[in-house]
Amino acid sequence: MRVLFLSHGFNSLTQRLLVELTERGHEVSIELDIADSVAEEAVALWRPEVIVAPYLRRAIPASIWERHLCLIVHPGVVGDRGPSALDWAIQGGEREWGVTVLQANAVMDAGPVWAEATFPMRDAQDPTLPPATKSSLYRNEVTEAATFAVTTALERLARGGFSPREVRPGDPGVRGRTRPLMRQEDRAIDWAADDTRAVLRKIAAADGAPGVRDALLGEPCLLFDAHAAPGAGGQPGEVLGRGEGEGAPILRATRDGAIWIGHVKRPDAALPFKLPATMAFAEAAAALPVVDSAVVDPIRYREEGAVGYLAFAFHNGAMATDHCVRLRRAVEAALARPTTVLVLLGGDDFWSNGIHLHRIEAAASAADESMRNIEAMDDLALAVLTAPDRLTVSALAGNAGAGGAFLALCADLVWARSGVILNPHYRNMGNLYGSEYWTYSLPRRVGEARAREVVDNRMPIGAAQAARAGLIDACFGDDLAAFHAGVRARAAALAASPDLAARLAARTERRRADEAARPLAAHREAELAEMRRNFYGFDPSYHYARHHFVHKVPLAWTPRHLARHRDLPGAARR
Repeated sequence: MRVLFLSHGFNSLTQRLLVELTERGHEVSIELDIADSVAEEAVALWRPEVIVAPYLRRAIPASIWERHLCLIVHPGVVGDRGPSALDWAIQGGEREWGVTVLQANAVMDAGPVWAEATFPMRDAQDPTLPPATKSSLYRNEVTEAATFAVTTALERLARGGFSPREVRPGDPGVRGRTRPLMRQEDRAIDWAADDTRAVLRKIAAADGAPGVRDALLGEPCLLFDAHAAPGAGGQPGEVLGRGEGEGAPILRATRDGAIWIGHVKRPDAALPFKLPATMAFAEAAAALPVVDSAVVDPIRYREEGAVGYLAFAFHNGAMATDHCVRLRRAVEAALARPTTVLVLLGGDDFWSNGIHLHRIEAAASAADESMRNIEAMDDLALAVLTAPDRLTVSALAGNAGAGGAFLALCADLVWARSGVILNPHYRNMGNLYGSEYWTYSLPRRVGEARAREVVDNRMPIGAAQAARAGLIDACFGDDLAAFHAGVRARAAALAASPDLAARLAARTERRRADEAARPLAAHREAELAEMRRNFYGFDPSYHYARHHFVHKVPLAWTPRHLARHRDLPGAARR
């Protein structure tokens, strides 16, 4: 089927749906929602059988939906209407939520229903868990439900004879209702009245965007990335201290405890984008007492028998220079333990997305910090590549992109959850060349010719596709629980395998032969020579792209690698 995506951006859900629909044989082209006239032109060029809107912030124009079947992916249960569906669900403590695929008509989110899928909210399954953030729910439960619902809707369309269901709020069995855009007044924290869980819910419901408007250290800001701080407490709203190290969180008292605030945005400050709390309030935070923040440390290590597990759940998968240094030291410490297998877990939302663009944007010299960050990433990659007497596994429960994807390939084995999306390329960030020893690790998996195609392609790759191509070794697990169970079982089997010693010996011999043919130091120097040109050269593409990404500057046109319809004969060149 010929499908056109109309989307506000090429976000994680849009990427997943592109991969899934392409796997099922559909022809998909994408147009970003820039203007009605641009969307109308895309429809005329691609002549789709159906238009799918995975992620829109405004209505499809009548000039399109009156003439073409348009299916809207709404992150709410049947009958839910309004632009803040997930926000209200999280803040209101819903125990079950869902995704509805409905047909566009004259009323927003009110069209006939083509498919639906529901899921339990994470903390409803386990009340001891904190409320899941909006961005985490979106990347996991919402994405899985949307994938099921969209593919179901397209199957019904292809078979024919299906009549979508007209639904109105208040109909029997319909839980959803019309709710307005959630305003900052609806999100406001009453520090004297709200308990810790209520505060966490409000920040979780705004995480990703727009954040909760509040004040910290006497200055207005938006709050993100909150975690409970067991055992801490003080006067409600009081700032109690700061965590240890660079980019640490700030501790703040609630009515019945305290929370760690990891990130904030100060829209009226010199750096008006999301940053770690102690960096956004650097001067004031420096005067705070340092408090043990191990409970929110993104780097965690544990052992199960002969297997070591190293998790590193960095916010949004971004790894700053200090993150890379600390993680390298954690890898080295794990390799000194009496284990035979080391599993690198990353985080459940992201495995890694490479260098930290927000921290780089905030630096006195973006070029210098970019270079420091990539050097630290390379040091980390080298520690994994040269791990002695240990089988290493990258286990990707969450998506990985750019340098994070290539860091994963440094391990002996790479496993990914079935729904994971990989973006193993750098070109979308101002034509970066990339490092992390990709010129060594990628060709050894897929060959020289295919390696060049992968980094030049600029398109997302699904886990199943990556496994078929030899980019990764296995994909399994329909959800996080199944994946983690599978990782534990496979890792334990590796550690107990009678041929483990032979595998390690073969790995050592291959590494020796590869080093003789071309040393890792030569790969690194060649890659970094290209990166120096990206960071310090005459072409400012990387610096422009990074600035636009960090400041969320909307695109003025759809990138050509997404808009296949622009390559058709007679298409306008944008």
